[in-house]
Amino acid sequence: MLPYCYLSERKIRPALYAMGGAKVCAKSDMGPDPTPRTEPVVHALALPATAKTRTLVPEAYFLGESELGTRLIAMITAAGIALHLLFRFAPIGARSLANVPLYVALVVGGLPLLVTLGRKLWAGDFGSDFLAAISIVTAALLGEYLVASIVVLMLSGGSALEQVATRRASRVLDALAKRMPSVAHRKSAEGITDVRVADIIVGDALVVLPHEICPVDGVVSDGQGSMNEAYLTGEPFEVEKAPGASVLSGAFNGEAALTIRAERLAIDSRYARIMRVMEETQQRRPQLRRLGDILGAWYTPLAVGIAVLSWVLSGQVDRFLAVLVIATPCPLLIAIPVAVIGAISLSARRGIIIKNPVVLEQLDTCRTFIFDKTGTLTYGKPALIRIVCAPGFQENDVLAAAASLERYSKHPLATAILEAAQLRGCPLSPATRVSERPGEGMLGTTNGHEVLITGRNKVSGEKLDLPPIEPGLECLVFLDGVFAALFGFEDSPRADSRVFVSHLLPRHRVSKVILISGDREPEVRSLADQIGIDVAYAAKNPEEKVEMVRAETQLAPTVFVGDGINDAPAMQAATVGVAFGHESDITAEAADAVILERSLEKVDELMHIGRRMRRIALQSAVGGMVLSMAGMMLAAYGILPPIGGAVAQEFIDLAAVLNAVRVAAPFGSLRDF
Repeated sequence: MLPYCYLSERKIRPALYAMGGAKVCAKSDMGPDPTPRTEPVVHALALPATAKTRTLVPEAYFLGESELGTRLIAMITAAGIALHLLFRFAPIGARSLANVPLYVALVVGGLPLLVTLGRKLWAGDFGSDFLAAISIVTAALLGEYLVASIVVLMLSGGSALEQVATRRASRVLDALAKRMPSVAHRKSAEGITDVRVADIIVGDALVVLPHEICPVDGVVSDGQGSMNEAYLTGEPFEVEKAPGASVLSGAFNGEAALTIRAERLAIDSRYARIMRVMEETQQRRPQLRRLGDILGAWYTPLAVGIAVLSWVLSGQVDRFLAVLVIATPCPLLIAIPVAVIGAISLSARRGIIIKNPVVLEQLDTCRTFIFDKTGTLTYGKPALIRIVCAPGFQENDVLAAAASLERYSKHPLATAILEAAQLRGCPLSPATRVSERPGEGMLGTTNGHEVLITGRNKVSGEKLDLPPIEPGLECLVFLDGVFAALFGFEDSPRADSRVFVSHLLPRHRVSKVILISGDREPEVRSLADQIGIDVAYAAKNPEEKVEMVRAETQLAPTVFVGDGINDAPAMQAATVGVAFGHESDITAEAADAVILERSLEKVDELMHIGRRMRRIALQSAVGGMVLSMAGMMLAAYGILPPIGGAVAQEFIDLAAVLNAVRVAAPFGSLRDF
């Protein structure tokens, strides 16, 4: 039986790992429950057993606090408003029932929300919600049941949308867990048998079949091939694997079957560590203050103070009610969400998916941009950038001979050679006797010449005058046994990377740009120099990335832009996480916004949409509050009665909402580079 540990149902379910009928004794913080349960367990027990979380009990005891309860309130209130309007404009006989649906909505929906808001008040949270609660009570006392119901609908609807957004965390772990295999192929004297990944022990011989994901960290003991580790390490190229080479859990195997020796348990392997970092980062991620809460923090006590003062000085309770009616914070409760929804719609039309609406309010305040290297500022694939020919050989002749062979290869560099040959217009010739042994290179005959394409380490024993080693990958080409040329490859920067980075300071007030990569130091430094980034860090694993991003976020709001699984925890640690491309479900789930098209122009558009949304939302909210404050003064002096205040507030709300709608219909370009 596994040890007792505190496990959350929402963490068990998304991160489940098919461990068969493993028995687990689950404890909640409500007390011990030693009843064994046969159910799937967290992926390889990757989540920390010491993380005590509230589980196996509802997270809310009041209807207005749970997601289901909030959605139920919103639906009941909407139905009540609809029935009220139906009865109100029905024949005379039904008009007497017009307020009954509103009574039901206020009792079923308004009371639970008031209880919830009362608990917030007890905790010292005086936001715009508190003023809304006073407005509900005030409107009900005035007999303005429709107004009170609309405020209830705005509160419950907004809360339901926010609660839906917070479920991203469990989906990230779900995507992480689904990517990993549930079984591995153990090799023994009796043959190959399937075993649960959790049953793998150090020293086991495991067979990783073609196109499978490596289950644990280990070392290749037999076979030669390649693995794609880009999502884990940031390296943009497939990595050759031969006996003695290390392999990482989560890496995608290539065309050849490999036998590996397990060096770590599943719980200690690289992929499980990424899951743990993701879980810890989500738990430690700070809550962002919403724009409405920031404005409501001073508007609420001001409005209540004016209402109380007018009552005390005049002795007339009607003035208190009139002030609160016109002070109802609908510009905060309605105009800002309308602006956010408009920005989400505009982003979707531009190929940008907003997963966390809060970031639209935060983007324009971020002063530090942190970029991953591979696939973000670069194209994420090797490109032939350098041909160094030996004396007596021509670049195009050697390239044509190499490409004539490489069209029969599945090596990751073959595509780069073929693209370079096509770009230069090099004619390809038929090839014969083509062979490609893993780890040894490619051999064949074309145009009567024997062509060998191999690596520097394969000819290290021969005395050859080879060009010096430079950053990036390389291969050597021999014609008829004579060294002909060196091909140099690099993950080239995007054409607009330098322009984009250079425009961040003058156009978006970004004071610091950082490059963090799991790639090697020479490649990272070379890219940083090419695109104009002064601060660059190489060979960083996900844990180190998280700590660096967390440290920068403490100094100033940050934006992290990345595309790999190894970037997901760092995205969670940043103020705003942006996924570049949607090839990785895990990265897309971890991000606050997803750029569907791999273009830095789309990142710039996202920044402009966030700035536009924040500016218009502030115009609507602050403008509406200024007009409401003017109305409050009139109400305090007895010039504006409660009914007049309610009518005036409707016009203020209409103006604020119409202004907020402008977010979705921009004029002009949304990019500036």
